[in-house]
Amino acid sequence: MNVRTPDPNPGWLSEDDLFEARGRLPMVYVEAVPVRLDPLGFVNEVGTLLQADEDGTMIRSLVSGRVLYRETIRAALLRHMEKDLGPLAFPQLPVSPVPFTVAEYFPAPSHTGFTDDRQHAVALAYVIPVTGECTPRQDALELTWMTPQEVMSSDVQLEFSGGRGALIRQALAFAGVGN
Repeated sequence: MNVRTPDPNPGWLSEDDLFEARGRLPMVYVEAVPVRLDPLGFVNEVGTLLQADEDGTMIRSLVSGRVLYRETIRAALLRHMEKDLGPLAFPQLPVSPVPFTVAEYFPAPSHTGFTDDRQHAVALAYVIPVTGECTPRQDALELTWMTPQEVMSSDVQLEFSGGRGALIRQALAFAGVGN
């Protein structure tokens, strides 16, 4: 089962070249935690994507994807938000592309707590408010909006793979949730 979102512009590297590059270089990614805000600007909902992994196990994930050669971080964020949440999500990109954290993923468990069995990846992580209607990407079964308390519950945290539960906790702390 292929759980990857089809890339509408796959020409930058063939699958073989990408496999080769992943074995030799860290890949640059952007990750976004989609949120809905109340009228005062406080996070009242967090969006997560529910999908099946290669084994058919249900996992939760975030908006995520590679930064293409000669692509700005802002352009990569917008492209992946649209690809994963649909063209009517209306993400509110930050004025400055400064991430709330940089997550380092390794193919084997490491001291960072983030894993990606395909590669060594460096992900710039953002909290991105969305105001429009969201429809999940092709490989996601649903987009679930949860309160910060729900997404922080131990049951939901266990559904994230590769350490992304910790990324959610960092995102909410950055947004002032729980302070």
